[in-house]
Amino acid sequence: MYSEFGYGILLLSFFVAIYSVVAAVYGATNKSLALIESARRSMLLMFPLISLSAATLIYLLVNDHYEVSFVYEVTSRSMPTYLKVTAWWGGQAGSLVFWSWLLAAFASAVTIRKWDRDIEFLPWVVVVCSVTLAFFIGLVVFYENPFTRFWSVGGAVEPHMFAPANATLFTAQDGRGLNPLLRHPGMVIHPPMLYLGFVSFVIPYAFAMAALITGRTDDRWIRLTRRWSLWAWLFLSMGLVLGGRWAYDVLGWGGYWGWDPVEIASFMPWLTGTAFLHSVMIQEKRGLLKHWNMILVILTYDLVIFGTFLTRSGVLSSVHAFANSPIGPLFMVFVTTSLVVSIGLVIWRWPQLHSETEMKSMLSREALFLLNNLLFMSILVVCFWGVIFPLVSELFTGQKVTVGPPFYERATAPLFSALLFLMAVAPLSAWGHSTFETLGRAMWKSAAAASVVTAALFFTYTKSIGALIGFFLIALILFVTFQEFWRGARARQKAQDENFFTALFRLMGRNRRRYGGYIIHISMALMAIGILGIEIFQSETQGLLKQGESLNISGYDVKYRELASWDSKGEGVNYTRATLDIYQNGIYIGELNPRIDYYFDSQQNMTIPGNRSTLRDDLYVLLVDWQPVSSDGATFKIFVNPLVNWLWIGSLLFLVGVIFAAWPDKDPVEERTRASRQVSQPSSAD
Repeated sequence: MYSEFGYGILLLSFFVAIYSVVAAVYGATNKSLALIESARRSMLLMFPLISLSAATLIYLLVNDHYEVSFVYEVTSRSMPTYLKVTAWWGGQAGSLVFWSWLLAAFASAVTIRKWDRDIEFLPWVVVVCSVTLAFFIGLVVFYENPFTRFWSVGGAVEPHMFAPANATLFTAQDGRGLNPLLRHPGMVIHPPMLYLGFVSFVIPYAFAMAALITGRTDDRWIRLTRRWSLWAWLFLSMGLVLGGRWAYDVLGWGGYWGWDPVEIASFMPWLTGTAFLHSVMIQEKRGLLKHWNMILVILTYDLVIFGTFLTRSGVLSSVHAFANSPIGPLFMVFVTTSLVVSIGLVIWRWPQLHSETEMKSMLSREALFLLNNLLFMSILVVCFWGVIFPLVSELFTGQKVTVGPPFYERATAPLFSALLFLMAVAPLSAWGHSTFETLGRAMWKSAAAASVVTAALFFTYTKSIGALIGFFLIALILFVTFQEFWRGARARQKAQDENFFTALFRLMGRNRRRYGGYIIHISMALMAIGILGIEIFQSETQGLLKQGESLNISGYDVKYRELASWDSKGEGVNYTRATLDIYQNGIYIGELNPRIDYYFDSQQNMTIPGNRSTLRDDLYVLLVDWQPVSSDGATFKIFVNPLVNWLWIGSLLFLVGVIFAAWPDKDPVEERTRASRQVSQPSSAD
């Protein structure tokens, strides 16, 4: 009964989405406000409908309904309740329902806003959101149904939505359980963050298409979606960081990023989204790059769908990807169609998207922002080619040739270095016009300070040219950004006769977008320290140790003390844990306990490293293998990852910066109204 109900609600949601599209298009073309309102209400209905279906699926997951194939595939009786809930997005079919549910929530949120000034946008925003929703719900209804049940047909067990002839319902005693890699806390949060980022970018795209269709090509659509874009970027960024942390904790790479195809599939829309956030400022300030902004938002939307396709089609081998699925060709048709239609609209409105001013200086802020965009696009091209190369090679040679990390690292390193340099220079340039002389005067002190820091690192830390260039650029960003905070606060301090900290606080509050961006720049510089440290200075070793033996690496001595193994029947897990004594320069500093967890339900292992973290480095130890008798020895793999924790510190500061930049300002009209009321009210002294 529950399965039929959940499936029926999804089917109803699909038809409501189709109706919403038809009503919105017909209402807009015939100027029928009643039909447009009907389409809007249909859009609002989507969220409670999909929520009802999702709640039904969660009920089935939590209550061990193993007659449902999806429940059987992703849960088991030994899993705690919270993991059964998160198994919702742990499998192919459930994740598509989750995607649809989030989009319905965001589309509903955007349709309940006041549309008085922008009523012409409404039907077309509804069309784009509903078409996207209809596509994803259609995939669930017709191809990846999470409510399919097991039926015993002639002695064989087969999955079907409805009972075949002469079939009886089959219920398994227990499920296979969620993949152990997906039981890590990072994977509880990582997929929802990515999905939030993906889905949020649909809203700016919908407004951009509405602007093209209606011919309203000013920057109104950008202002309406500015915070949507910022929050989408935040969610996508945090999804990438959490995915990196998950990989660092459980995959045993000894790192956070392996240039895996699915990692890159999530990274590509982040690149275009970041370029878009920089580029729209040029349109708002100078009326430039209107064509370019449209192309960027279109690329971001289509890369979101393309990334979803790569994850779910099974065309690429990845630890992150789902199994092979028939929905891959449908994704490609949808991506291709949306791209062709969107570019067609841009071409149709091309003359109306002309720039209002001209770019007169190659060192102006708008020119540097454009160069910043081109660098992001260059990295995108490298990533896109690396991802599709296996498909191209298989098409022409019959062999799938993969592209490894060395290709990406060599190709993108100079591009990322150039981006760091622009991050330092761009805040010092002026809108409209700048010269080498003005930029030189603005940044020479910061450059001198960065040079001193680099020289100190040369004598005390490293002689690597690549590392020193990277550290110089990072120091330059930090000094320039702190200089901007200092200059702004000092100017306000003198003008308003305030103390320095009050001036700084009020200055940042009056220009959240600018100073939130500066906080993000600082966070990026801190993250770059961690990336530089692990990429250039990482060291590793591996060896078989008997009890009492040691491995030495980068000043650490890792001594094998003992190994224990036990079953936790309630959890359905076998734990095998090694105990290691750690010495640094001959001084005992503690113990580490790397382990391997074997899950009986899924019959899979999960590797948990032993990790000692400081700001200086991480000592990261993996238990690779062991003999049944601990005295026969165990194999360990050890990494020393210098400076990597600055990556996680920078990530937290990044979160602060984006929230600060996106936080709503007080409504100036409301503030003026409140002030006038206070002035008009007589005081008690009167």
